[in-house]
Amino acid sequence: MSTPPNETFQPLQADDRRAVHDCVSGASGAWERFVDRFAGLFAFVVDRTARQRGTPLAAADREDLVADILLECIRNDAAVLRAFAGRSSLATYLTVIARRVAARHLATAKPVRTTDVPEAATTDPDHVAQREQVESLLAKLAPDEARLVRLHHLEHRSYGDISRLTGMPVNSIGPALSRAKDKMRQ
Repeated sequence: MSTPPNETFQPLQADDRRAVHDCVSGASGAWERFVDRFAGLFAFVVDRTARQRGTPLAAADREDLVADILLECIRNDAAVLRAFAGRSSLATYLTVIARRVAARHLATAKPVRTTDVPEAATTDPDHVAQREQVESLLAKLAPDEARLVRLHHLEHRSYGDISRLTGMPVNSIGPALSRAKDKMRQ
């Protein structure tokens, strides 16, 4: 089989080949080295995928998703690693796998809303004080500005969601939020 004229293949890097081989064969310490090498990449992919989807993630959720990606790598006798054909770098291949796992999870995850605050948090004196402080700052804003701040900063809505909910053009949301923040700072 010949290479298509406009397509070039990079030779598989020796350390990529070794990492896959060692993990698949169960070499001592191979999985730990694999995790050390790629866990940061997986966390980056999870954060970026969540940000692109407008879904806020807690640190614990990020760690859970990274663990799910690692599990995907070893599921079914490391089928994902065994399927690596070397047509790209191992990091590129794993980025695609990580993005698929993260996107699948984020598509099924329940959106976070301010009404989803655990009951304990509503009785925690620090949380109550912070909430009162935020509400007093929002009271200084016009109702439309306060709604905009609530949607973006408290409900973690994307600009697209805010635009649909308020009818405000997407490119006007950022400047309006900046003006509202300036008013709250004063």
